[in-house]
Amino acid sequence: MSDDSLAWLGTDPIPAAPYHDPLWFGLEREAVFRRSWLQIGHVCELPDSGSFIRREIEVLDASLLIVRGRDGEIRAFHNVCTHRGTQLVAEESGKRSNFSCPYHRWSFGTDGALLAAPDFDRFFVDKADCALPRVALDICGGLIFVHLGTPEKSLRDDLGPYATMLDGFPAAQATTFSEYVYDIDANWKLTYDNFQENYHLRFIHPRSGAPAVGEDNPFGYPAKMGFHGPHRTQTIWTNPDPAPKPVQAQSFGRAARFAMADGTAGLHSRDYLALFPNFFILGSPAQPFSHTVWPIDAHRSRGVIRLYWKGEDDCASRRYAREYAMASARDIHAEDRDVIEAGQRGLNSGALKHIHFQAQEALCRHLFNIVYERVSAYRAELAAITPPALALAEAQA
Repeated sequence: MSDDSLAWLGTDPIPAAPYHDPLWFGLEREAVFRRSWLQIGHVCELPDSGSFIRREIEVLDASLLIVRGRDGEIRAFHNVCTHRGTQLVAEESGKRSNFSCPYHRWSFGTDGALLAAPDFDRFFVDKADCALPRVALDICGGLIFVHLGTPEKSLRDDLGPYATMLDGFPAAQATTFSEYVYDIDANWKLTYDNFQENYHLRFIHPRSGAPAVGEDNPFGYPAKMGFHGPHRTQTIWTNPDPAPKPVQAQSFGRAARFAMADGTAGLHSRDYLALFPNFFILGSPAQPFSHTVWPIDAHRSRGVIRLYWKGEDDCASRRYAREYAMASARDIHAEDRDVIEAGQRGLNSGALKHIHFQAQEALCRHLFNIVYERVSAYRAELAAITPPALALAEAQA
C-alpha cells in the first residue's frame, strides 16, 4: 500500500507511557476491555447440552461460566453463586445437568435459574431474583465473544463487513483445535503489535519468515490493508518464489490437500483479521491460526494461540500436517518472544518519552489511536462525575 493512503492515521510519534504506566493500564481496563466484545472460545468446545467451559478474564477480575443449555443455546454467566458469591465451578471444562455451590448447595440450571436452595423459605428473596448474573454473549464464525459491560451494538454490527469474512474463515467449520498458552513479561499492546507488522520479519525470522518476503518486497509489507471502526485487516503478500525447505513443502502440500477435501480452503487464505481489542485470526487453511493477547498488568500478558481443525486425525498424514503446523507456529512465536520482552524492559526504564511507527506499521498505529480515543473519552466521563477536589488529587497523585 502507498504510504500516502495511510496518512489519515497520522504520523506523529506515539507516547511511550501507555506501554508501561500502571495508571494508564487501569484506565484501559474499564475504557477498553469492559466496553468491547472479547473473544473467549469456540462452539466446538460445547458440543452437548450441559457442556461448559470456565474462562478467567483477569484484566476484569472476572470468572465466567459458558454453558450450552437444554435448548441448545449457549449462554454466559458470572461464575458466582448468588447467595454469597462463592465460585461455582473450578474445572476448566466438563458436562453437567446443573451447577451446585460447594458452600451451601444452592443449585442452578444450565439456563442460570436457581433450581433449589436448602431451607430457602427463610430467605427474604424470590428464587426468580437469584438467577446467575448473565453476561452478553454472541457468536460469529464459530467463535464465542462476550461483553462484560453494556454492548452498544450486536457483535455483527460491531464487526460490520468483517463478520462476513469471519464466516468464511476455516475456524467457522472447526470441530477441534490445538492450543498452547504462554506468559510474557510485556504489555499487551507491545505484544500484540509484534504480530500486526511485518517490518521485523527479515531480521527476527530469516528462516521461518522467508516465504513472506522476497526481492520484490524485502520487508514483506502487506499487499492490502483495511479498517472498519476499531478493527483492521491486512492481506499478506505472496512471495512468487518462496523456495520452501523440502519438509515445509511436504507438510503444507498435505495440509492444502486436506483443506480442499474438507471444504475449508476459501477465499481468505492470505487474509488476517485484527478484531479490537486483543484478538487476531488468519484465514489460511494450512495454518488456521488465532491469537488472543490477554493483559495481566501493565507489564505482563498471556497469549492463547489456537490452530483450528475440521474433523479428527483420521490418518498419519493428516496428523503429520497438523503437528508440523503447530510446531511452526511455536517456532515463529519463540523467535518473537525475547525481542518483545527486551522492548518492554527498555520502555519500563522510562528512558523514552515517545516511540515511532513508520507508514507500513499502520495497524499498530491504528490500535494505539483507538485505545487512546477510548481512554480519553473515559477520562472525560470521569472528570464530569468526579468532584473537582478529588480530580485535582488524582491528577497530583
